[in-house]
Amino acid sequence: MAAALARLSRRTLADPSRLLPLRRLLSAEAAAPAVSPAAGQPLTPSDRVKWDYRGQRRIIPLGQWVPNIAVDAYVAPNVVLAGQVTVCDGASVWNGAVLRGDLNKITVGFCSNVQERCVLHAAWKSPTGLPAETLVERYVTVGAYSLLRSCTIEPECIIGQHSILMEGSLVETNSILESGSVLPPGRRIPTGELWAGNPARFVRKLTHEEILEIPKLAVAINDLMQSHFSEFLPYSTVYLEVEKMKKALSISL
Repeated sequence: MAAALARLSRRTLADPSRLLPLRRLLSAEAAAPAVSPAAGQPLTPSDRVKWDYRGQRRIIPLGQWVPNIAVDAYVAPNVVLAGQVTVCDGASVWNGAVLRGDLNKITVGFCSNVQERCVLHAAWKSPTGLPAETLVERYVTVGAYSLLRSCTIEPECIIGQHSILMEGSLVETNSILESGSVLPPGRRIPTGELWAGNPARFVRKLTHEEILEIPKLAVAINDLMQSHFSEFLPYSTVYLEVEKMKKALSISL
């Protein structure tokens, strides 16, 4: 939508003939007194509708629970965090992800990353008796389009894209779950192993070199996050094009 608005404003400013109908409309509206339908009184300038660039809400409090985001954590503008969600230092949550902590806690640990379109949720309780909160510990990479529900991922793990981790599942430290895998409820991936499939099964032991690469991937994504973080603006850059149009049309709102 931002790109479409920018293109429209550029086309409008480039062709002065397109500005005439809009100028006439605005001048007619300015000449006519604005009347409040409820009170029957003219509206003051402060009552008029103002430009609003906020768009989608990222932070959604639920009752007493408010999402907690560390100062140096990156949460993309179109991410939704609701309820009992904690994003720790150096962590990143990428575009389109949804972390819904309405029933239980969700934690994204230090230098971990939850990539595009992931969904993290948590149940009231786990039928296996294991913790029902969703815990992603430090140096974990969660691939795009993954679904995590009431599971625990220990430090230095990789969850491949399009993976599903169900209630009570556990991924122990220094482990990898291949892309497109499904980890059933209560299933455990032991430390230092590679699992894959639907349902996920043991494939082989990880080599020492592969284990060393797991935290390096999380650090590399953290470095990439810095470039996105430096360009991040809460209200995007659409306001620049809108301000140009307002100036060209002599609109004062």
